[in-house]
Amino acid sequence: MRMCAVTRQVRPIDELIRFVVSPQGEVVPDLKRKLPGRGMWISASHQAVAEAARRNQFSKGFKRQIRVTAALAADTEALLVRGVIDALAMVAKAGQVVSGFSKVEGALEHQGRVQVLALIHASDGAADGIRKLDAQSTALARSKAENSDQAREIPVVTVLTSEQLDLALGRSNVIHAALLAGSASKTFLSRSQILVRYRMADDDKTAGHTAKNTD
Repeated sequence: MRMCAVTRQVRPIDELIRFVVSPQGEVVPDLKRKLPGRGMWISASHQAVAEAARRNQFSKGFKRQIRVTAALAADTEALLVRGVIDALAMVAKAGQVVSGFSKVEGALEHQGRVQVLALIHASDGAADGIRKLDAQSTALARSKAENSDQAREIPVVTVLTSEQLDLALGRSNVIHAALLAGSASKTFLSRSQILVRYRMADDDKTAGHTAKNTD
């Protein structure tokens, strides 16, 4: 648990981003929480990071003048996206993903022999194909619910564009994919959740408050 230097809310570290000062005197996000030196924690929110930069919270928190670029919030999001792409590439290397409408459809039809952890759709994909696969997934969950208390709907991930999916999977025109069970898949889901939180978290009620929070 750490306190966000902007909102002053104490949160699990998975809901925060650690920032450190580089040898060049610039603030950089430490997404893996491994960089040396004192750290400052900010809620995993585009708005919170932008607010910290605008209000000069980093210089206050580190108690010295620090260079902070105006694009820090956008640059942090780009790094989070890169982390999701890299995680999906590792999933593909581990053979824990299938892509293409027909293969995803087949994986859903054979759910049980093949465990689908999540559906992945390109954020810029056509609505029709997404709707069909989501409907099939929902119908499958309802069918299983009649026979098991463990049945659940399959989550859907839409954080990457088709171009980004192409980059991660080493294929062209990827719109749909199915994430299969495995340790690499869990890393991808975790990073995707952080990216979603960063893009959608709402800190309006507490933005503007400051706190000293370094480690």
